[in-house]
Amino acid sequence: MHRVPAFLFFMLLSLFLAERTSAQYTDQEWETLQNYEDTLQMLSLIMVTDSIEKNRFAAVHKMIPTLVKSLQVKQSFDYPFTKLRSISIQYAPDSTFRIFTWQLFIDSDNYRYFGAIQMNREKLELFPLIDRSFDIDSPVRASALKNDQWYGALYYKIMPVNYEKKTAYLLFGYDQYSLYRRRKILDVLYFDDYNQPLFGAPILPVANNNTLSRLVLEYSAEAKVGLNYDERLDLIVFDHLIQMEGRFGEGKINVPDGSYQAFKLEDGQLSFIDKVFNQVSTEPVRDSTIMINPNRNIDILGRKKGN
Repeated sequence: MHRVPAFLFFMLLSLFLAERTSAQYTDQEWETLQNYEDTLQMLSLIMVTDSIEKNRFAAVHKMIPTLVKSLQVKQSFDYPFTKLRSISIQYAPDSTFRIFTWQLFIDSDNYRYFGAIQMNREKLELFPLIDRSFDIDSPVRASALKNDQWYGALYYKIMPVNYEKKTAYLLFGYDQYSLYRRRKILDVLYFDDYNQPLFGAPILPVANNNTLSRLVLEYSAEAKVGLNYDERLDLIVFDHLIQMEGRFGEGKINVPDGSYQAFKLEDGQLSFIDKVFNQVSTEPVRDSTIMINPNRNIDILGRKKGN
């Protein structure tokens, strides 16, 4: 039996999905969306590759109104924007909304995040996300933050959970943060009685009967730290961190110690597991969703480079 090469299989699958999606639109709508996508692709490439700060900022500022215009096209919610490699697009499992997030490099110790929530409506309903993480003194306690008080991150997964008899959503995120430190974030998104988005809710149980509004794992840029849902274990697993002295004069810094903690989701509620395995691993479990090593053949959103 002859096997179809993987790259050819995915290319054919992409063409099939694009053809199926295009059937939902008129020729003019489809052409308009493709033109917007091409423009956004060019701008996002400038945003992540241009060495001149002014050009990167200009690209981001042009991207925002261009994205809004593209989403004003009828049925844009279903358009996949597959060419936008530098923008994460995550759909809620119940398809009630999707979130766009992207990252802007300012300097080695300063990253800014941008995003928007698009609701699944016939008429465009869009909530811009304004990164105010630099103003939030205690992010693990801060709750009910509005979309203009967003704790910015690049999201790579969404999971539903219960909160106050409503469906809330766990947002798995990554923050490049600084030269010596990175962050993995588990935030909580829910919608109030007026259908306005709010971030952070005290539903994440941890040790000593404490609860957090969001989990923030800050760790050495040299380390690999995982925060993801493990289907085999049916757990949200993350590295346990310990503090040590940094090697480059950056002071105290967190690194994984080879053990793992977790949240278990049952009937929409979370419980905390202090130690997942009895044995201690000598090497951290690799997070298959996000790879921050630029030499690997995986991009920051877990997609193969060059595809």
